[in-house]
Amino acid sequence: MFREMRRKNQLLPQEETEAMLQQGTSGVLSLLGDDGYPYGVPLSYVYHNGKLYFHCAQAGYKLDAIRREEKCSFCVIVQDQVVPEKYTTYFRSVIAFGKVRILENIEEKQAALEALGERFNPGEKESLRQEISGAWDRVCVLEMTVEHLTGKEAKELRQGRVAP
Repeated sequence: MFREMRRKNQLLPQEETEAMLQQGTSGVLSLLGDDGYPYGVPLSYVYHNGKLYFHCAQAGYKLDAIRREEKCSFCVIVQDQVVPEKYTTYFRSVIAFGKVRILENIEEKQAALEALGERFNPGEKESLRQEISGAWDRVCVLEMTVEHLTGKEAKELRQGRVAP
């Protein structure tokens, strides 16, 4: 169903790929936009229990696209070091393919918001509770179930010629 990576020598093991998702803080969610055009939107995220979670406003283009088509991809670039003299970059990136849904269940929404809050402001449970309570009626939470996940890095990093 999903294509194999063409440059297999740059493919990262699954554990490293998931570790990069844990490390990253933002990426681009790509959806089917209006009139068949792709729609890519940068978002902060948390990778929690094997799923990706995002928060957003309760209305807008992104939600319209999700309601039309749940299939999506999400790309995170963890490293992008330009190496001018070699006309290249030393990169590390992840692409996840899957399906995204709007969380309607109160417990699921609460758990996802707590995971997001803990990711971006760890150890601040009381202020997180206040933030969630104050934003509850204005915030929408998205959950992406990952069906296919690949990590890739520059061949120079893979061959150990430079440190990540």
